[in-house]
Amino acid sequence: MNSSASRVLVTGACGSVGSALVQRLLDEDHVVCAFDQSEDGLFRLDQEFKDRGRDRLRLFVGNVRDEIRLRRAMEGVAIVFHCAALKHVYLSEYNPFEAMQTNIVGTNNIIQAAIAAGVERVVFTSSDKAVNPTSTMGATKLLGERLFIAACLHAGSHKTRFACVRFGNVLNSNGSVLQIFKRQLANSLPLTITSTAMTRYFISMSQAVELCLSVSARMVGGEIFVMNMGSCDILTLAKVINGDRPFQFVVIGNKPGEKLYEELVTESEAPRTVFDGNSYVILPDILDMMPKEVRVCYASYDKFPKLTKPLRSDENLLSTAEVFSMLNLANLI
Repeated sequence: MNSSASRVLVTGACGSVGSALVQRLLDEDHVVCAFDQSEDGLFRLDQEFKDRGRDRLRLFVGNVRDEIRLRRAMEGVAIVFHCAALKHVYLSEYNPFEAMQTNIVGTNNIIQAAIAAGVERVVFTSSDKAVNPTSTMGATKLLGERLFIAACLHAGSHKTRFACVRFGNVLNSNGSVLQIFKRQLANSLPLTITSTAMTRYFISMSQAVELCLSVSARMVGGEIFVMNMGSCDILTLAKVINGDRPFQFVVIGNKPGEKLYEELVTESEAPRTVFDGNSYVILPDILDMMPKEVRVCYASYDKFPKLTKPLRSDENLLSTAEVFSMLNLANLI
């Protein structure tokens, strides 16, 4: 983010990442427009942050499926963080049309409203499940990424630019595996493991917020940014969160749409993915179609090395000690 205060819109402001972004932006003295369809969630957000934000928190009840409401909310906004989504794989498999309406149509509404309102930069929060997707949710996130990349072409003479961030599993976010494990431990139940071979990438909430903010400041337009994050198997994660208690678990099998491993970068993306030491930047395969002023800025990525192979969560796994350190640094154990 720029050091000067801006008017910023966060969609999905009552969700895990969205509310963390709202808090951080208020702490940095920005005027924050919190956009969410949950009236109760916005009320709780106001109660939690009203002292921190004083008169800088604006509450917008609305749904990303409503482009007109989005346009009104984006008036005078410089930066948009698009976090609103139907994110649960299991639920999206049984409600695919609803997932499409929110994650695809809603994302396109964000693009159209941002261009119409003259927003400068828009960041879309995507997921590693968008990489070679096997689930409805992953497929909708993939299309959301494609819409954002193509939006840099359709913006034309307008100043609006678009970029994406790809998260792994955000530790302790709503409905995450850590919350499930903690609830089971609190009730003295065995931990439920979908498969002992299942692996996932993990990112802390603070890392997710930091990635969003840094991308909003450095983006050229059309990139996908991925933090260099660790991966581990779910059984190791369960053992670490279990601590010194007798370890008990049951294997319940994969849920619909789930796969054994996730990917951060595909085989086709690897040759156009640079690594700057902290994060991977996937350059668009439609770079030659980008506006000239955008293509010129991409020269800044030429000095960084490119990947030679895709990134998978079942390779280079974190050790038990490293998983403990990851959770400890995130204040989760």
